[in-house]
Parts: sequence; C-alpha cells; structure tokens
Amino acid sequence: RWVRDVTPSPESITVREHHSFVQLPPPGYRPRIYDPRASFFGVDYLDYAAPLSEPIAKRFIARHRLEKTDPKAAVSEAVQPIVYYLDRGAPEPIRSALLEGARWWNQAFETAGYKNAFRVELMPEGADSMDLRYNVIQWVHRATRGWSYGAAVIDPRTGEIIKGHVTLGSLRVRQDFLIAESLLAPYEKGKPVSPKMQEMALARLRQLAAHEVGHTLGLMHNYSASTVNRSSVMDYPAPYVKLGADGTPDVTSAYATGIGEWDKVSIAFGYQDFAPGTNEEAALSKILLDAYRRGLRYLTDQDARPAGSSSSVAHLWDSGTNAIDELNRLMQVRRAALQRFGENNIREGAPLATLEDVLVPLYLVHRYQVEATSKLVGGMDYTFALRGDGQTATEIVAPAEQRRALAAVLATLKPDVLALPEPLLKMIPPRPPDYERGREHFKLHTRPVFDALAPAEAAAQHALQFLFNPERAARLVEFHALNAENPALEEVLETILAATWKTPHGEGSSGQIANVVDMVALYDLMALAANDHASDEVRAIARLELDELHGWLNAPLAGRQAISDQAHVS
Repeated sequence: RWVRDVTPSPESITVREHHSFVQLPPPGYRPRIYDPRASFFGVDYLDYAAPLSEPIAKRFIARHRLEKTDPKAAVSEAVQPIVYYLDRGAPEPIRSALLEGARWWNQAFETAGYKNAFRVELMPEGADSMDLRYNVIQWVHRATRGWSYGAAVIDPRTGEIIKGHVTLGSLRVRQDFLIAESLLAPYEKGKPVSPKMQEMALARLRQLAAHEVGHTLGLMHNYSASTVNRSSVMDYPAPYVKLGADGTPDVTSAYATGIGEWDKVSIAFGYQDFAPGTNEEAALSKILLDAYRRGLRYLTDQDARPAGSSSSVAHLWDSGTNAIDELNRLMQVRRAALQRFGENNIREGAPLATLEDVLVPLYLVHRYQVEATSKLVGGMDYTFALRGDGQTATEIVAPAEQRRALAAVLATLKPDVLALPEPLLKMIPPRPPDYERGREHFKLHTRPVFDALAPAEAAAQHALQFLFNPERAARLVEFHALNAENPALEEVLETILAATWKTPHGEGSSGQIANVVDMVALYDLMALAANDHASDEVRAIARLELDELHGWLNAPLAGRQAISDQAHVS
C-alpha cells in the first residue's frame, strides 16, 4: 500500500540496499561528559570496572570530532572542518533556502572560536547519499507531509558522530504555503499574486534545514526557546503573525532569521576547544550557568509533548513570552482573517469545495497556543538543576496565572468565536469527484454537505482534552492541598461547566454550537470519572461533579419549550 502511494507503478520497482562496513574512528577523539542542562543527545553504557565510589553508568554527549589547529588561539581554523552536502535533487528556490538555513550553524561555530569550521556544499556528482563519508541533507518525496529527520551514525563507545544524515520531506513547505494562503486571502481578481506566501514558506524551510542539521550535530529539541525571543532553531516555531495597520494579517516576521542565542551556547558547550590546563568541567558548567543567568532556557520532548505535561514554557509550535497573552493576541489575528475569508483564499478556477482545505489551518490556527495555555492550569515549572548550581528546581505556576489561563482557554469556546460567517457556509458545496475527503478535513456528520458544527466540535475536543487530563487533574488536587490559593480540581471542573452547560444558550446556530461544546465537556468529564489511570481522588471528584450536573439539568427540564433543548439536557 505504501509503495503504491509514492511510485508511478507499484508493479515495477527497484529496492536498493547499501551495506557499510565501518572502520572505527582513529584515536585522538576526547569524549565530552553528558550534562542534563545542555541540550545534547547522549550515549551511555555500564562500566562494571568502575570504582565503587564512581557511578557505573557512563554518559557522553554525541558530537562530531572538531579540533582547533591552534587550541590557544581565541579564533582558529579547524584541523578538519565539518562539511555537509545537500542533495542535488532539491530544486530552486528550495535549494538556495536549504543551503542558507543549514549554513546558519557556522555563526554558532564562529562564536565558539572556530573559523570556517562548518560548511554546506552541493553533493558531489555521482556520490551516494548513503556513503558513510558524507554528511548529507537529503530531499525526499513522501505520501504525506510527515516529519523531517536528523539522524546520525554514532560510535557507541565515545559518542563521536561519524555521519550526519538529514531527511527533509518535500511536502512540508507546501503546508506552510497553505497556511499563508489561509491567512492572506491573496488571490484578488485582477491583481498579481503576492510573493509573501512563497517568502514565508521559504523562511520556514531555512528554519527546518537548520533544525534538522542541528539534530545531526548532536542537539535535542529546545521547546522553551520560543518564550525567550525565539532563541533556538531547535524549537518548533509557530509563524508569528501580526495585524498590519490596515487590520489584515501580516506575515513578514513569521520566522526568525539566523541561529539562536541558545544554539550558540549549545555549540560552545559541545564543541569549544579549551587550551591545555583548563578545568574543562568547570568551564563547561560556566557556559551553561551564564546562559541561564541571561534568561535562556532548555526543556525538551519529555517536558512538552505529553498532554499532561506541566511546564508553562515548554510547548510545540507556540509563540510569545507568556502563553496566555499570546493566545489572546492570536485570537484577534484569527478573527480578522476569518472575517475576510472567502473566494480570495483559493486560486481562480479552483473548486469552491477546496475552500475547506484552506479553512482548516486558519480555523485551528490557535490550537497549539491553546494547548500551551491549558498547561498552565495545574502547572509547575522546573529546571534540570544540579546540586550546588543555584538554579530553582521547581515552582508551581502562580494561582492567578492558572485561573487566567483557564479563562483564556474557555474564551476560545464561546459560540461567537467558533461560528463561521454565514456567507462562507453558503459558499462551500460538497466535494466534486477526485477531491476526496481526508484526515486534513473536518469530520462531518452531514455528508455530503459541509457541517457548520464540525469545526466547533474539533476545536472543543482539542482544547478540553488538556483540561480534563488525569495527570493535570491529580496535580490540581495535590497543589491545592499544599496551598489553598491554588485552584482545586472541583473549582476547575465547575468553571468549565459554568462556561458551557450553565451559561444561557442563544438561539439558532449559536445555541447549536453551544450544545456541541456542552457535549464535548460532558464526554470528557465522564471519561475522567471512569479513567483507570486517574487517581482515586480525581475519579471521585469527577463523579461528584457529574452527579451535581445531573441534578442541575433535571431541575429546569420541564421549563424547556423546544424539543431540541429538552433532548439536549436529557
């Protein structure tokens, strides 16, 4: 099935394997000790011959071999520079963007005291990308806009990177172009198409090239960098969209340019060559602590990806120094873009049904910022502190900020926020032949007609899943027990129900949207009450809130006149 998705003829294909017999690297490489405060991948092994007074686990960072020709010089050429080779199959203007973005890393190596130590060139004619002698940036085609990857062949004894291999999927840049189309409505009849969409997509591609090369230099994600002036290309950057003077979305500053401040710190930690006699352990620690004192941060996948994660600063695809403020700002951008959304968002001659393709990324443009904001509720910030380094290990998010975050998330679920303009609903017909629905579209209950309530349901399901997360709920119970000023789980649940079920509903489509959000909240509350992974206390509180809601719903039932209203509360 997968072969058929990516080849013209699945009945006739060639599978080519490349086997490498790798000679171990020559002597002279000095492993560098792993430090959890630095954003490097690590290798580890158990040394059973270690003295009893030392840890049996040995940990080193993964990095390329790099040495100064003159270790005493502040800036020096490298004995052997690190060279990456770009796939010649990447077309223009993509090729130039990839070369530029990958070359940003030389800024970091220059800061670490190297001159011309990192280069990116086109792949030699006839070279094999699987050849172990080449660090490669490969451009590939796939069936979907899946992940790009930065992988490496590493000596497990020392952590030395022997080969870096970046794989970039060609569909990702098209998704960024689609996002720009959704925001800019660029296809005004009789006017030339603005180059801003391509400029934004290529700006993202430069970031992507730098990001994936960073992995092959040994670096992990830094998902807290977006809160400190976009300080690392190893974050997942959301496009920063603002409103221009005319009130329309402006994408000119969508993505940062150049390597980030944290990236310079990382390369200094991993690759700086110290003069003989230097206390390397102390020097490396100073690099990190100086960075933290300047306000830089580092948190990674385990701290950001889980739905129940607690950090207020580590998130994927977010922006801004404060998640709540950025969500409120982004909702204004979303409203402005939705108000002008229409035929100008698709090319002349495109089926009107494809308006939905462009609508989805705009309607849900706030989804990652909603996730970031929700994680302040029951949130606790922390660092990878070491004993004696002076960092604050943990700090519960301030009670007022938790409540402000809850209010901001619930504000995104109001019917007037979730409703689509009526003229737009009349504009989207069922999809024509050969334009099949897929996972990039809303899930309809009204096939083949576009479902006006499906977008609201998707937005509510996305937002509320984080507020009803069992780990978050358990933290709310425990943090409230530690300090009564922190919001209790019952307060959070009652606030959600007050903003949904217990808020008077409007007439017509507004009321229907409110009903949809109600049901999502109810299902999530029921799921929490029955969740085997939730603590006993959490399940008990959730069941109590269900009982209270049941009683509240029964009281006004007789007074409901409309059959739909009675059906909803019953």
